[in-house]
Amino acid sequence: MAPDNELGQHIARLRLERKLSREDLAKKCNCSVDIIASLEEGKLSPSLAPLLQIARALGVHLGNLLDDNPRFEPVIIRKDDFSAPVVRFSGIRVAGDASTLEFHPLARNKAGRHMEPFLINVHPTVSEDCMFSIHEGEEFIYVLEGRIQVSYGSDRYILEPGDSIYYDSTTPHEVRACGEASAKILAVVYTPE
Repeated sequence: MAPDNELGQHIARLRLERKLSREDLAKKCNCSVDIIASLEEGKLSPSLAPLLQIARALGVHLGNLLDDNPRFEPVIIRKDDFSAPVVRFSGIRVAGDASTLEFHPLARNKAGRHMEPFLINVHPTVSEDCMFSIHEGEEFIYVLEGRIQVSYGSDRYILEPGDSIYYDSTTPHEVRACGEASAKILAVVYTPE
């Protein structure tokens, strides 16, 4: 495994604790064995929909999959405290192999949470193709900086600082920066148990 692959290592650890092979987990979450292996080995940036399926198959909330030091007391993240590893979800790529979405978790290690709040840096893409995501739950996005485009089904919305959108995640959707400048958003993802 790659040394900076905490998510992949955590997936493997949870899988082994439940005495599941990669094949067993793949069947339970309706993913291919290659995807499970690539995630665990740090060779693949995850996308949100398969991560939600993996979390459900492992019997944990998405938040518990993203961090592994749960606490029941309130979690405070100070404005300059972004020491937690950034979660990079796959999607349309920028030049090279970088992800267009860098998720900074705002509730890391909060036990029993049902919402996942993130600050997300949304980088410009090099492709016009949409990489839709579909998963259970709901999402709320508030634009802090820059402009973003949200594709939701066959509709497209352009949002600027101060704008927000709330939608059902079971409809195909995608978030991207508009133009050549990066954007920053506050996003809250809710996934049912």
